[in-house]
This record gives sequence, C-alpha cells and structure tokens, in this order.
Amino acid sequence: MSGGGPFGCATARRRRFDLGGLRLAALEWGEPGRPGVLFLHGGSAHAHWFDAVAPGLADRFHVVSLDQRGHGESQWPAPAADGAAYATEHFVADLVGVLDALGWARAAVVGHSMGGHNAMALAVWHPDRLWALTVIDSRPAIPLDRLSRMHRRGHRGPRRHETLASALGSFRLLPPDTVADPALLEHLAREGIAERDGGFLYRFDPAANGARRPVDLWSLVSRIAAPTLLVRGERSPILPAPMAEDLRQRIRGARLVVIPRAYHHLVLDAPAAFLQALGPFLDETAPPPAGP
Repeated sequence: MSGGGPFGCATARRRRFDLGGLRLAALEWGEPGRPGVLFLHGGSAHAHWFDAVAPGLADRFHVVSLDQRGHGESQWPAPAADGAAYATEHFVADLVGVLDALGWARAAVVGHSMGGHNAMALAVWHPDRLWALTVIDSRPAIPLDRLSRMHRRGHRGPRRHETLASALGSFRLLPPDTVADPALLEHLAREGIAERDGGFLYRFDPAANGARRPVDLWSLVSRIAAPTLLVRGERSPILPAPMAEDLRQRIRGARLVVIPRAYHHLVLDAPAAFLQALGPFLDETAPPPAGP
C-alpha cells in the first residue's frame, strides 16, 4: 500500500532474506562495499520508520532498514515448541543471519525502542559483529506491568477494517505523543497496511506482543564493547533522563544525546536533528574502506 510522495523509500531497493524458512524484508540504500548500517524499528512498527533518516547516509554507507520478524512485509513465524517465537534470542539470531546474508563481517546497528533492545542484545552476545551501536530511546528491560499489558494486547488478535480509510483513521503511535509531520505519519500508516480477504489489516503479527519474551539486559550491558551512542527524546516517558544516564555510565565510553522537544518516536519527531547526531558518530567510528 505505497503512499508515494517524497519519502526515502522512493529511492530504496527492496531486499529479501530467507533465514532457514523465515522470510524477512528490508529496504536498502547506498552501495555495497561501503561500511554497513542496519536500522531496526520498534515494536508494531516497520522498516519505513527510518524513511526520513536512512537516505541521508546513503552517500557514504551501505544502509539497510529491516522489517523484523512478524513486522512489515516480513513473515510471521510459526510458534516454537515452547509456544514462543518472539524471544530476544529469536530476534538476535535473525540479525546474525541478515548480517551474514549481506556479507557484513561487522556493522553499525541503529535500533529504536524494541529495535534498540535487540541491538543491545546483539552487541552483548556477538560483540565481534558490530563496529558501532546506536540505541534510540530504548531501555534494557521492560517493566513487568508494561509487559503484561503488551501480552494482553497481543491476545486480542488482528483488527480487520472494512475500508482503507477506516484503517488509516485508526493509526496511532504508542506512546501516542508526537510532533511528527502529519504527512510522514500518514505515509507510515499506508506502508503498514495490507489488503487481505476483502479487508484491511496492519502488517503486524499480534503474537509479537502476545508472545514477546524480552531479556533483562541491565546486568549485561556493561559487556558492550562497541562505540555506543545513546539518543533519547527530551519529552520521552520511555527512557527518563536518570535511566538514560544510568545506562550511559554502565556502557564503557557511551555518549548520550538528547533531542530537544522530541518524544519517544524521535526519529519521526525530529529526523533532521537525529541525523545530525547520528551522522558524525558513524563517520567517526566507521572502519576504513577495504583495500583493492
């Protein structure tokens, strides 16, 4: 359901990865052979969340924005034997598979919210696969009450809309506060809707909430060795300032940038300001080009 318009996906190439029977989709910019940058969206979102950011790096990096399992145009996994298919370990195994498929020995991984959690886990468990890490308004653990609400939402099943207008009208961010361009929000809504069996549904597996099994990373983040940039929205309720500072102190050498007047979805609220923080960090930490 492409919305068209002046958005980054207009210049992207579409990629597919087959990881042991699970098909993942992605958007790709820039030339292979350059340092790789992998963007990871948050929960219930999709690869287009970075449409206003990723093209700004395409002149010097090989950029991929991934639809993580159960999100966007990626496949919904079958439940595992224990009933789970959305543990942090599953997401991280997918990321290793994508890096291998791209031929990236190491990459810069940039993750928002759920994507930031998965990126931190990748940095802990596979430190040799990252040359840089950027965590966008993400905390190392989900409070139990919030996780319980997430599980309850996931068990409601997908909501089917009779018309595209109804589906677009129901689109909301979570948390809902935002100062994003309404045109960008409409674009994200359109890219997140699929027409199936005469109705319109969001491209999102409810089990990604209902069966979510995140790891508590607070005791593990001190193992992160990659150069790390932490970014929070000044008005975000998800990563309060004291928690962000605690996280900065636990990760050796980590830097913390606060985006003024932005909420949790800061890559939508202030994409230019975010890119001004991310671009120089990647330029500074990127490995030198491979020799001939």
